[in-house]
Amino acid sequence: MSRRRADRVSAILSRVSGDGSIDAGSLAAEFGVSAATIRRDLQTLEDQKLLARTHGGAVAASPSQLELPVRYRTGQHREAKAAIARLAFDLLPHGPLILGLTGGTTTHLLARLLATRVDLTVVTNAVNIAAELALLPRLKLIMTGGVTRTQSYELVGPIADRTLNGLHLQVAVIGVDGVSAAGGLTTHDDIEANTNATMLRRAAHVIVVADGSKIGRNCLATIAPLTSVAVLVTDPTADPLELEAIRLAGVTVVSSHDPEDPGHP
Repeated sequence: MSRRRADRVSAILSRVSGDGSIDAGSLAAEFGVSAATIRRDLQTLEDQKLLARTHGGAVAASPSQLELPVRYRTGQHREAKAAIARLAFDLLPHGPLILGLTGGTTTHLLARLLATRVDLTVVTNAVNIAAELALLPRLKLIMTGGVTRTQSYELVGPIADRTLNGLHLQVAVIGVDGVSAAGGLTTHDDIEANTNATMLRRAAHVIVVADGSKIGRNCLATIAPLTSVAVLVTDPTADPLELEAIRLAGVTVVSSHDPEDPGHP
């Protein structure tokens, strides 16, 4: 899928999720493409059960379809996620490092910044991150194994958990679907949550990366309480009241526009 189409499809999914329904003619005018192009986009998304086509447009899929596949999330909040990834990269300690990375669009952007590092061992359960890092000759890569989740490109389940339980990580960077003072770290799938929790427990220092849309949000499955987290890296769109509550829970909160430096682990 071309980047332009991926961005368009991501925007369509965001719109139908927020509004409940969309009009094909309005979308064609907005994106500067033909109505036939929009109809093909809608058909593709209906085939994947991400929405339901109607005469002249589409409506949201069933309420149970809450998690967008990661390939459709890359265009959402892209600039914010890139800024968060750069800041998280700057927070990593210098010198030899054993780093854990869960799946997620922001952790994937962080992985792309690691080409400049040496003496780095990366442990990941994300297939797309592993494919990126396997090309770097100065980096040691460890994959967990496990069962793939197509929505997140992550390997999860008992095989992944057993691998992680045999390792010691200095730092883990955790991607989440929601983070709040009341609910802690959450995601859409309980099995994925358990594997991510296992990685988090194996790390001496935990950094969570989450754009502002995820702050204050609680999803189905709990990964871990906030007491497990050292630093949350987010962006200026995050709810300030929720961020203050997260700070009061003992987490250092750093925004991509915030000059605060929490120091290196």
